[in-house]
Amino acid sequence: MSEPTAYPQQQTTPVCPRHPERVSYVRCQRCGRPVCPECQRPAAVGVQCVDCVREQARTMRSATTVFGGRVSDTPRVSYGIIALCVLVYLLQTARPGLTRDIAFVPVLGQHEPWRFLTAAFAHATVTHILFNMLALWMVGAQYLERLLGGARYAAVYLVSALGGSVVYLLMASPPTADFATGSAWLTPTVGASGAVFGLFGALLVLNRHLGRSSAGMYATIGINAVIGFIVPGIAWQAHLGGLLTGAAVAAVVAWTTPPARRRLQWPGIGLVLVILVLAAVVKYALTPSVVLVG
Repeated sequence: MSEPTAYPQQQTTPVCPRHPERVSYVRCQRCGRPVCPECQRPAAVGVQCVDCVREQARTMRSATTVFGGRVSDTPRVSYGIIALCVLVYLLQTARPGLTRDIAFVPVLGQHEPWRFLTAAFAHATVTHILFNMLALWMVGAQYLERLLGGARYAAVYLVSALGGSVVYLLMASPPTADFATGSAWLTPTVGASGAVFGLFGALLVLNRHLGRSSAGMYATIGINAVIGFIVPGIAWQAHLGGLLTGAAVAAVVAWTTPPARRRLQWPGIGLVLVILVLAAVVKYALTPSVVLVG
């Protein structure tokens, strides 16, 4: 009677694929390969190798807000805007002539179009910048940026800033004789108020879309509107322009919230931008040229 012959089984020492010189008896929970301590990444159960973690990161969809923006707990765009406004104000203080160079003045906007946006980052006084940055922080950083995501929030802010300058231009008329003083056509304006009012308008539209109350914001807008007409030196036209523009951009975002219409979101925002640019072009085309002397 013959007995089966026992043959010795070949055993291989498990080594890390990324570091073949390292023996490892710990295996990745996802792919089952040996993984050395350097290549181990904590997982819900056990560990995963660095390759599986990278592959998972590539295939996993980022969390998005209800309006399609990327979820973020850090309002980086708001931080950036505040930092830029503070920097510009410090430069204005160090070089007073800077305000003249970047303020929006309708008579200069046709040939120096950068003023439509640069004016939104300049401020006249410490109180001016403090109030605007406080409003930006409360409405933008604490609410809208988290709701929209950084890119859409930046679009609302910048397009609203442009809208504030454009409406200021549309409501201004050149002086009729000898450069009459007080003409808005020759009066410079600075401040982030138009863009901030754009955030106000966006908040109203988006809250309505989400079924949330905006009672406090209506009161804030009403109070600021009254102040704009009572206190001299306030460009209420820019406030109105920013408010309407922010509401328009937010309306586009809200209408394109369903995934089926999401691809129309950025083209829609672009359309609002094009309308503003065309409005400014037509205004200048229909307005007699004003020549500044001296």
